[in-house]
Amino acid sequence: MSDVAEPAAKSARVRKFDRPPPPHDWRWWVGGLGKTLIAAGLLMFGFVAYQLWGTGIETARAQNALESEFADLLAGTTTTDAPVPDTVADTVPTTAPVEPPTTEPVVVAMFQEGDPIARIEMPTIGVDNIVVAGVEKSDLKKGPGHYPETPMPGQLGNAAIAGHRTTYGQPFFDIDKLNTGDEIVVTTLTGRYVYRVTGQQIVSPADYQVIATTDTTRATLTLTSCHPKWTARERIVITSELDTAASSGPVGDPVLNYGRPIEGVPANDPEVVDTVVQAPTGSTPVAVDATEEPPADVALGAIDTGIADSFSDGWFSDPGANGQVALWGLLLSAVAIASYLLSKRSKRDWVGLVVGIVPFVVVLYFFFQNVNRLLPPNL
Repeated sequence: MSDVAEPAAKSARVRKFDRPPPPHDWRWWVGGLGKTLIAAGLLMFGFVAYQLWGTGIETARAQNALESEFADLLAGTTTTDAPVPDTVADTVPTTAPVEPPTTEPVVVAMFQEGDPIARIEMPTIGVDNIVVAGVEKSDLKKGPGHYPETPMPGQLGNAAIAGHRTTYGQPFFDIDKLNTGDEIVVTTLTGRYVYRVTGQQIVSPADYQVIATTDTTRATLTLTSCHPKWTARERIVITSELDTAASSGPVGDPVLNYGRPIEGVPANDPEVVDTVVQAPTGSTPVAVDATEEPPADVALGAIDTGIADSFSDGWFSDPGANGQVALWGLLLSAVAIASYLLSKRSKRDWVGLVVGIVPFVVVLYFFFQNVNRLLPPNL
């Protein structure tokens, strides 16, 4: 008897969408709160996944495009590279001051922020990235960024490059594992330069002087990133010096901010810097005599604290993202509601899921992308 009653009871079960609405008692409210918390938790897990992998996909796409652009720039540039020793790894770093060039200064391209300017390689930690001009948020999403107010790699003075440690491809994730003597190879339009790590330090976010030039007779390179990982509480700084025995490119006088004026910063002493500026490919280089006023209103070693710390922005530092977050959030809600109504009309949950899953994921991606603009750049 029981065997016959059980199938009858199952066939008589009312479908979800045919059931009368439940009473709005405490159980309804508790159930609604539980569903809301579960949905919020799933969104948070999704956002973490976007941070770890979604941002990396964006950077990988940017790096592919930048690599092609940089290869085209190199193809149109004639350099006088000397052969690189086969035993570069065993070469003893040369720390003697680099003699200022006696020939014409090295020609430097007039870059704009976001343009590819160099390739940086750190063999011991597996880094191989294209470096872009600038250290704004939009620049560092593409890859490591060069501080415009510091010399280019291969020029006298302290060239400085910043990079993310945890998001956007995390190019500097393992820079804390660099040891004294390790290679940092930078290839620019003027040649290939081998730097040797000289030290590592942890400083406060306000210590801007780590990227300043303190010795105009040496070519050094400084890497900066957040420390510890996942926070911006401090900065990790890797210092290195040009290994003149391994370097193949000519060392040039410093040209700051790619030859453009820096507002509010006094000009160089004309005795210090000869400047040669070349506009985009195809234009004629313009040489400036050391006895004349340089065209770039810059000062060697002067740091504009407004851009010196590329990870200093805090929460909600990009107000332009507020409207985009609201817009994509409304669109995300609309897709979810439309999927629910479709399931209700067909009286089958899977119908709304199948139809709505793709547009929901696409809209969610852009929603996360804009939410990310409201977070500190180090997260």
